Amino acid sequence: MNVLMLSPGYPAEMAFFTRGLSQAGVTVIGLGDQPPDALPPTAVQALDHYVHTGSLAAEDHVAATVRGLAKHVRIDRVECLWEPYMVLAARLREDLGLPGLRTPWHVAARTVAEVWAAAERVGYPLIVKPIDGAGSADTYRADSAAELDAVLPMIRHVPRVSVEEFVDAEEFTYDTICAGGNVLVENICQYHPRPLLTKIHEWVSPVTMALRDLDEPGLQGGRELGRAVLGALGFRDGFTHMEWYRKADGEVVFGEIGARPPGARTVDVMNYATDADLFTAWAHAVTHGSLPHPVERRYNAASIFKRAQGAGRITRYEGLDHLLAEYGDHVAAVDLLPLGAPRRDWRATLIADGMVIVRHPELPRATEMAQRFAAELHLFAG
Repeated sequence: MNVLMLSPGYPAEMAFFTRGLSQAGVTVIGLGDQPPDALPPTAVQALDHYVHTGSLAAEDHVAATVRGLAKHVRIDRVECLWEPYMVLAARLREDLGLPGLRTPWHVAARTVAEVWAAAERVGYPLIVKPIDGAGSADTYRADSAAELDAVLPMIRHVPRVSVEEFVDAEEFTYDTICAGGNVLVENICQYHPRPLLTKIHEWVSPVTMALRDLDEPGLQGGRELGRAVLGALGFRDGFTHMEWYRKADGEVVFGEIGARPPGARTVDVMNYATDADLFTAWAHAVTHGSLPHPVERRYNAASIFKRAQGAGRITRYEGLDHLLAEYGDHVAAVDLLPLGAPRRDWRATLIADGMVIVRHPELPRATEMAQRFAAELHLFAG
């Protein structure tokens, strides 16, 4: 089997999916806009061939490149697991006559006038966000016409936006690995706080908690609806990521449906929750129709992303030593920017200036640790 992997080395976790394909015993052809010498070693070792294209955003050029490639080598699957290029992957599958997920096109606002018209229909509060976006970038809440008027200049660079009802509720994910239309792996995460709040307030440390007990009654509405969505779409093979809200009255509302894995290192969190390699599990599922090993949910696992105080380069940490001394056995990973590294733009990337992952079989204990790292670990820049 020959698999075309889009963007096999970026973002960083894509290299692990690429490695998984290689370990599944297939021929992996990479296509991306990273120069060959910029590919991470993990991706280089896994690729049988790499095609460097000027920009993956130039869809017509990429499609022509792939059609030319297909004249010389059979392409059996096209895989993409990075949100900005899911539509490109769907187009390539269609061009090549390969199976993939088809969803109806949604009405999009392309002009200021269309945004105002959509707002009239939706009502306030509302959310304005890109159709082809990643994470919470360029996503804004408006509680009134005046607030929407203030938001519009900030999204002029976005070609298409979705204007949606704002749902006041707790926010969760529903993530799966499927093969042959069967769900092989299920995962539910809860966001603390909601992602939109983490985009507004720099001082927030975003937490994503992968839950161990998926049979908890409060999760069943989202779980059942997620499976129903997979059936309705006829989804068969690959990773899926959905986001849903649980309102105070128990109503479940789905806000996002994607044929891709969750971003922001969430697959790492899922790995620590299961003691599994889900990069490899995904590759085995899409190429062999099964998992190489059973996946068991052993822990609640949480990522805590940190944002440094100040501007410039990282100068010091505070609180890390005493938290590691107290919880060290339950800290699965510490991946903070090293001292002297320039801090990242927290508005542009959720991973910000690094993260810590904690895990524990009992949810109250895992929640306590996540809250302590969120509140007591500080990074400083200057």
